[in-house]
Amino acid sequence: MATPEAPTGENVPMSKSMQTFKSCWSCRLICGSGLILSGWYVFNAARRVMRLGGPVSMGQVAQITFAAGLASWGAVVITDPVGKAQRKT
Repeated sequence: MATPEAPTGENVPMSKSMQTFKSCWSCRLICGSGLILSGWYVFNAARRVMRLGGPVSMGQVAQITFAAGLASWGAVVITDPVGKAQRKT
């Protein structure tokens, strides 16, 4: 059985919840702030072990990298660069 292909292009229908999330400043601010704070928590958990004088392991490096990713994701959610981009034709 053939499955229908997803529509492509500019006129792709968006779900109602996605439209609400992209237009709701407070929703983006709360979600983005939560992600940034989560990144801060993960970073501090890794830093706590390093402050105590323990050796730096690959797990701690992975934690710090993950924390940077969380904080970056939060910044992207808050700023919404994709929603502001205009396609030039």
